[in-house]
Amino acid sequence: MPLRIAIVRLSALGDIVNTAVVLQIIHSYTPNAIIDWFVEEAFAPILYNHPLIHEVIPIPLKRLKKTKSFSLLKEMIHTLKSREPYDHIIDAQGLLKSAIIASLLKGKVHGFDRKSAREGVAALFYNSTSSIPYDISVIRRNVMVITEALKIPYSEELISNKVPVFPLTSSPFENKKIAVMIGASWKSKCYPKEQFSTLCDLLPTPCHLIWGSEAEYNDALWIQEHSTNAIITSKMSLTQLVQFIAHCDLTIGNDTGPTHIAWAMNRPSITLFGPTNERMIYPTPINIGIKSSSKVDIFHINRNDFSIAQIDPHLIATKAKELLV
Repeated sequence: MPLRIAIVRLSALGDIVNTAVVLQIIHSYTPNAIIDWFVEEAFAPILYNHPLIHEVIPIPLKRLKKTKSFSLLKEMIHTLKSREPYDHIIDAQGLLKSAIIASLLKGKVHGFDRKSAREGVAALFYNSTSSIPYDISVIRRNVMVITEALKIPYSEELISNKVPVFPLTSSPFENKKIAVMIGASWKSKCYPKEQFSTLCDLLPTPCHLIWGSEAEYNDALWIQEHSTNAIITSKMSLTQLVQFIAHCDLTIGNDTGPTHIAWAMNRPSITLFGPTNERMIYPTPINIGIKSSSKVDIFHINRNDFSIAQIDPHLIATKAKELLV
């Protein structure tokens, strides 16, 4: 009988992108594995139709928080409890909410231990745990907790030799282009629009501004109006965004999910850091980070650290031109 595996990684987009590499790793060791992924419903589309996932199960936690609907809560719990048993249930998130979701499924649950989990209380819900330093690359952490649960030997090659994490469904674009991610989940993670405008004019290839909210669209308008080399893209779905980035020559952006897609698809990228640091990426010769001068305590992130504005657009442009060669 094939192994039935449940992965619980609910959010955010970047964390989901940086975890999905495990799908090909699992299948390289267990080709017949049946993998179900439990994910926050807003991010489920990026996993739909993935050839290595048996089923994507959307979890409406944000909708529950907004509506406070008891019937929706009851329906969600019933859905989770009524699923067939799993051989392995892995909480790759390490939060109380993800641990509770995992514990409602039938089967033994593996996750981070109390000192490794982002919220230590989550470890109380696990049958077995992994001790993985919190300060190492998030991608390494994601892979290590899952490979340990499945007793797959870990090596860096499992990550560095990956094929594109999401399937390619469109043809390459004929003209060279750069994707520019201007938004992020916190304002302090956003490179100022004034510097993005300067950066676009320093680059030799058209810059396509990616946006996902009204505020980001307004910033994109400002950048386009103040640059001769910036183009606003149409609003894209998650699946459209993956295909767009997969065919760009370079992605430049803040520490945010769409920027991380470039690494997932083996495309060049530059990630800009202020209140966070390079722990959020897996650096390669074509995937680099540029950090401001501020020091980061990953256990107590300072959301009022706006030092990303200190990064010189000329430095970014120099690195970009090196990657575009």
